[in-house]
Amino acid sequence: MTTLSPDTSPQIERIQIERLRHMPVWRKLALVGEMNRAVRDLALAGLRQRHPDDSPAQRRRRLAALLLGEELAARVYGPGPEDG
Repeated sequence: MTTLSPDTSPQIERIQIERLRHMPVWRKLALVGEMNRAVRDLALAGLRQRHPDDSPAQRRRRLAALLLGEELAARVYGPGPEDG
């Protein structure tokens, strides 16, 4: 049997899937929220590393471009740090 993750054994993956199937919906939603926060935190850490002189507002605008795409971020938040 092939697995969804190449670094996970089929036996362990079966256990993971079984646990996810029996997990209450509220817990699944909580996990999704935690993963979203982790992705946002990692993206912000990368932005801080690449643009150490940015203000918090510039960093938030860059994050919006990463999450929404530049076109939508510009429509919602205005021009990016490089644009003005």
